[in-house]
Amino acid sequence: MQKQSSFKGSPISGTLYLVPTPIGNLQDMTYRAVETLKTVQLIASEDTRNTQKLLNHFEIKTPQKSLHEHNFKERVPELITLLQQGINIAQVSDAGMPSISDPGHELVVACIAEEINVVALPGATAGLTALIASGLNPQPNYFYGFLPRKKSEQLTVLNTLKNEMATLIFYESPYRLKQTVANLAEVFGSRQAVICRELTKVHEEYLRGNLVELASYLAENAVKGECCLMVAGSSGSRKDDVSAETAMLSLKEQVENLVKTGMKPNQAIKTVAQNNQVKKQVVYKNYHEILESAD
Repeated sequence: MQKQSSFKGSPISGTLYLVPTPIGNLQDMTYRAVETLKTVQLIASEDTRNTQKLLNHFEIKTPQKSLHEHNFKERVPELITLLQQGINIAQVSDAGMPSISDPGHELVVACIAEEINVVALPGATAGLTALIASGLNPQPNYFYGFLPRKKSEQLTVLNTLKNEMATLIFYESPYRLKQTVANLAEVFGSRQAVICRELTKVHEEYLRGNLVELASYLAENAVKGECCLMVAGSSGSRKDDVSAETAMLSLKEQVENLVKTGMKPNQAIKTVAQNNQVKKQVVYKNYHEILESAD
């Protein structure tokens, strides 16, 4: 067991401050975050060039050292030594919270192992900010972050999450969003979902609908900017996960909507059969308009 008293006593070593930075709008920088960056002796930055723009805007003169996924093995020991010498260090990522889909966790773990105080400042984070305006149930929620890039690996992960009853939160690149939403529709069916892009910026936009509708939209419309993707949790019944609007569509129309997203007809037929809890042959015959032969 270990006990940390963040603001009591006089620790021999320095303190690591985890400082969130704006995810788009510079006005989201807090007074405390600015003051912390001014008073520490060093800033550990994911990208020093990007952070320098922020420092220039707030007239912060504190020097930086880079700390990212490619150099953390060498840099973390250096930073631990400085902290043990009494140097206070602030850690920042390019946007939002350090360690949340960004570098930082390794330094935190190393500090805890060396009994160096770690103090987190509250501030901007994309996932929860987008969630509370999404219209989806905010509690409980399950933050996943970035899914694997390869389709096979992504489908494997999604299949492990399809029975999760919490609202799911993903981050995604605009270049992979189309395929990711199509994969979600393939695994989750027509569950409600929301895409938020360019959060806090002038072009902030929310796209709300079911996964099939969103996949169909993305098949014909490109999106720009970093995206936060939220999907309603499972209701506990596959049939209940199908929206009322989708339930009103014929089986043929449901298959056609999935095919429009780029899904192959055979997979679309299988997905619609699962969503509606009917045999695959029934959907196949509806889609291909095969009439039952008379006895």
